[in-house]
Amino acid sequence: MLCNNLYESCNQCARNCGADRLHGKCGVCGETDEVRVAVACLHFGEEPLITVHGGSGTIFITGCTLKCAFCQNYQISQDGMGRAVSCEEFVEICLRLQGSGAENINIVTGSHAIPRLSEYIAAAQKAGCSIPFCWNSSAFESVEMLELLKPYVKIWLPDLKTLNTELSASLFSAKEYPGAATKAIRWMLDNFSLNIEEVPAEKDYVDSNGENWKKGEIKEKMTEGVIIRHLFMPGKFSETADVLEWLKQNADGKACLSLMNQYTPVPFSEDEQKLLRRKKALSVIENRLVNSEEDSDLQDLIEAYDFDWLFYQELSDDTSWLPDFNRLQPFSNKLAKPVWHWAKGFIE
Repeated sequence: MLCNNLYESCNQCARNCGADRLHGKCGVCGETDEVRVAVACLHFGEEPLITVHGGSGTIFITGCTLKCAFCQNYQISQDGMGRAVSCEEFVEICLRLQGSGAENINIVTGSHAIPRLSEYIAAAQKAGCSIPFCWNSSAFESVEMLELLKPYVKIWLPDLKTLNTELSASLFSAKEYPGAATKAIRWMLDNFSLNIEEVPAEKDYVDSNGENWKKGEIKEKMTEGVIIRHLFMPGKFSETADVLEWLKQNADGKACLSLMNQYTPVPFSEDEQKLLRRKKALSVIENRLVNSEEDSDLQDLIEAYDFDWLFYQELSDDTSWLPDFNRLQPFSNKLAKPVWHWAKGFIE
């Protein structure tokens, strides 16, 4: 099988580590050829165009091609939390999410498992999963791998973390990140056009922000296209300015942009050696919440660029949203409704 061949000497991402993942060896991503999942839930904290009324049906994949020192999902992306799922169980997770009202199936951090996931997604669609699939990733993936997803994925949610190779080497252990990510994002922009529809609420409800919605009220919904995320890192205003300049030149009018200001120091629960490595990596930024002066400067910057589509959230010092994937409900109740958990399976 072609899928198996791609795992024998793995070069799926820009690291080209060559690990024989098909026969039980782990790549730099920390994974073999198994698809492992940590949690699946209806998520109400994603961008409005994919959350809409019913929430985004997120499936968090274990492992990651990057080693982000500040990763809020470190338990699953770096410390291996999760369990293997068969194609049949993955399909059932997708169908359960769809049946619970999900607007889409949002595959989170699956870059290291694209060959298997492309087969799993195809099987889910054949089994009756008719809502769009969303690919939510760091964009640290090859165009060749993205081509495997092209027939199945309609919504693309990549990060563009930085264009600075020195910063990416320190924070992500991947100096190759800027080149790989911009190439991947250009591919997404070239292959998928924005399609945004107006959809009415099917019932009265209160959203995660406490806002009341009446049956029939309209929200906008993306059914195809690209949303590019960028997380502002405290003390690195010039880095964000460079990213926004690239986005203005390459993505404005072709994609929706999401500038995030919720950088949050994570209370890591790891051994001393791992914590020391994180501390060293994080020394290249100011590991703190974003302050009001930075927030004001960011708003001035995005106003000057006048993007066609840009989301920017209100500054907050609330850190209660940080997830803990040991819990059956990893998020706050207002942000997510769990459907499946690695330690329990399906949650009724």
